[in-house]
Amino acid sequence: MTATPGPTPTIVLVGHGMVGQRFLEALAERGLTGTHRVVVLCEEPRPAYDRVQLTSYFSGRTPDDLSMTDLAFIEEHGIELRVGDPAVTVDRDAHKVTARSGLVVEYDVLVLATGSYPFVPPVPGKDAEGCFVYRTIEDLLAIEEYAKNATTGAVVGGGLLGLEAAGALKGLGLTSHIVEFAPRLMPVQVDEGGGAALLRTIEGMGLSVHTGVGTQEILTGEDGAVTGMKLSDGSELVTELVVFSAGVRPRDQLARDCGLAVGERGGISVDEQCRTVTDAHVFAIGECALASDGRVYGLVAPGYEQAETVAATIAADEASFTGADLSTKLKLLGVDVASFGDAHGTAEDCLDVVYSDSRAGLYKKLVVGRDGTLLGGILVGDAEAYGTLRAFTGSVPPVSPESLVLPAGAGAPAQLGPSALPDDAVICSCHNVTKGTIRGAVTEHSCTTVPEVKKCTKAGTGCGSCVKVLGQLVTAELEASGVEVDKGLCGCFAQTREELYEIVRALRITSYRDLLDRHGRDGARGGDGCEVCKPAVGSIIASLAPAIGASGYVLEGEQAALQDTNDHFLANLQKNGSYSVVPRIPGGEIAPEKLIVIGEIARDFGLYTKITGGQRIDMFGARVEQLPVIWARLVDAGFESGHAYGKSLRTVKSCVGQTWCRYGVQDSVRMAIDLELRYRGLRSPHKLKSAVSGCARECAEAQSKDFGVIATSNGWNLYVGGNGGATPRHADLLAQDLSDAELVRLIDRFLMFYIRTADKLERTSTWLERVPGGLDHVRDVVVHDSLGICDELESLMSAHVSHYRDEWAETINDPEKLARFVSFVNAPDTPDPVVGFVPERDQMKPDLPLLNIGLRRTEEDLENDLLEGSTRR
Repeated sequence: MTATPGPTPTIVLVGHGMVGQRFLEALAERGLTGTHRVVVLCEEPRPAYDRVQLTSYFSGRTPDDLSMTDLAFIEEHGIELRVGDPAVTVDRDAHKVTARSGLVVEYDVLVLATGSYPFVPPVPGKDAEGCFVYRTIEDLLAIEEYAKNATTGAVVGGGLLGLEAAGALKGLGLTSHIVEFAPRLMPVQVDEGGGAALLRTIEGMGLSVHTGVGTQEILTGEDGAVTGMKLSDGSELVTELVVFSAGVRPRDQLARDCGLAVGERGGISVDEQCRTVTDAHVFAIGECALASDGRVYGLVAPGYEQAETVAATIAADEASFTGADLSTKLKLLGVDVASFGDAHGTAEDCLDVVYSDSRAGLYKKLVVGRDGTLLGGILVGDAEAYGTLRAFTGSVPPVSPESLVLPAGAGAPAQLGPSALPDDAVICSCHNVTKGTIRGAVTEHSCTTVPEVKKCTKAGTGCGSCVKVLGQLVTAELEASGVEVDKGLCGCFAQTREELYEIVRALRITSYRDLLDRHGRDGARGGDGCEVCKPAVGSIIASLAPAIGASGYVLEGEQAALQDTNDHFLANLQKNGSYSVVPRIPGGEIAPEKLIVIGEIARDFGLYTKITGGQRIDMFGARVEQLPVIWARLVDAGFESGHAYGKSLRTVKSCVGQTWCRYGVQDSVRMAIDLELRYRGLRSPHKLKSAVSGCARECAEAQSKDFGVIATSNGWNLYVGGNGGATPRHADLLAQDLSDAELVRLIDRFLMFYIRTADKLERTSTWLERVPGGLDHVRDVVVHDSLGICDELESLMSAHVSHYRDEWAETINDPEKLARFVSFVNAPDTPDPVVGFVPERDQMKPDLPLLNIGLRRTEEDLENDLLEGSTRR
């Protein structure tokens, strides 16, 4: 069959990935979908999806969640999208494309967006059963299925996608290896120092990394399935699954077959308009194109720019693509990695400014010219400043390079806000949006929110790494224009969390409903509130409960309806719908009798047990109806809630201190226990973590905690505002050589001042950097009492300590509260059928196939649930 164009010119797009979809959007923006017939031939069985976020499939996102294609957009613009029907031949003389289905389409303009294919090294055994590539959703589905019967996996390639693949295998429960031929991970993006920091962090996650070696052979068993790998250094690796992620090559075979010129190393040769140098009617964009500067661009941002260039050229507008910014910011296995500009310092006479902290996994390098011009940089472990630094590339920053790499708390880091950036600074490299364009969206197009600016400029709609800077720019521009910026907690309250805290404290308001009706926005009064303000207000009331006469028990009356998911059942919800049980073990010290109780409970209820970094023993896999029975035994043995589920104090870690350690100078265990028992159950804007080290060797890692204590020969040093999570931050020294009483008094003040002034879900590290004056202001308030509120802060903490009650002890003695611990309210004795387990390493783990069935329910399943009247809580 042949589709013949009439008077309406036809554009045929071959390939429908991220760049292909952007090309369709660019056609629509220029009105070309109204003047042209647009036909899309897509090889994959699904339309364009977010390949950048591919690995998030293993975190619960479905293929539909990853989709970038709005079918309403396709229909509205009359685009003929044919999935699973790739182009197989192109007749350039006849201007015809033939699809696999036999469809023949005549074209006026042909755009090739065929992308790339994974490079698989030509090693023996590469096609064996158990070998995969990591490129499409179908690849991931195949890996997921095969991994069900494997225990060990290996990834060939330690680049961007290779690290993601290794993380995916680890997430599937496999012992994971990474084999990289280069001497370091991510050799293209980071240098030796950055690679070393990345290596330490990734090995700390339990992955085995083999650098400087290549894969010589894939070993197989008699059945032809993978059993291992032989490496170039002569060693062998036992593995049942191999993922090749050793780079990609342009998919240019279709172009070769029809006589289009290609580069020596692949890629369809195009000019500055992305038109092929062979045929003026054919264009190439994305990873299949060899740009006029001799590069094949593998990042999505240059592909988007190429797509926009072709759309402009078809519309007879002037546009060109002569090269692109290769800056990238990624989160690989939870580690921030970014590089921008001349990251490897190839410019003549350039200088490096480096900050490195191997213990924290931090590495920051800026490349500067002799005149101070910022040329590029590499950030590993903390890429918070990426947006600002990249925007300054090519100019002389208004502060010294040294201050730009120092972390908060180490000297005097520069606080460069968006106002310091020039208007021509590129904020969004995915769509080449400058600061001036964003300002114009606010001042000329009356945009007042980040979503409105995104829609107007497309900034922040690509990889998303610029969204934080985008928000700062929008707020700064609105304030500069005299527009009052709504800093309210949510759509229900015009006040900030800090202002609501003061209202609740001053007026002794004990009810969310009362607060909403008296102080909510006009449209919110009398309503039900929202999921933002309810837990925030619930936390405020809980932290002030003794002072305002409220019940501090989070499941009491109205408070129960305000809590987050975890607080509803006083336990952390896990991946398969089961819950964790985390008893408090103050300071990590536990008697043998209590260890035996935990072991017996885990054995009797079939729970998975793990010793955590917080020096506790967590038990996983409890069904919701089992929680009260388990906790009754724990409470009877002298345990109490560890509050792992709440925004409150988690743990106070400790080393063994002077009692056992020959280097210890103070009793760190005693102090850790005292502090944990004092602050247990303290509700706060976010979770709180602490540690006490018995000497300067810092074995308890106190400087990575919200408040950390390090012993000295003269007493204790107090550090605050640390964070060891996704955004690491060294804690700042608040005071030193404190006595026991002085230490406790300052921690009391610090914590209550934080609870009083922090925003919702704001860690102490972020709060300390946000408050005007930073550490100096906090020191003035809590050490020198500059605001005259220290007596009040101490009184609030004293009230908390004296009124503390264990939540689980109260719950198991209240039949009314126990009634909530069921999976189905109308079938309280029926366990959740989706919660299942399979054995692994002498313990149990979630049954992933059963979980997938439960999560990806069909419409028929849902209809049957409704017919059966099975009302889930």
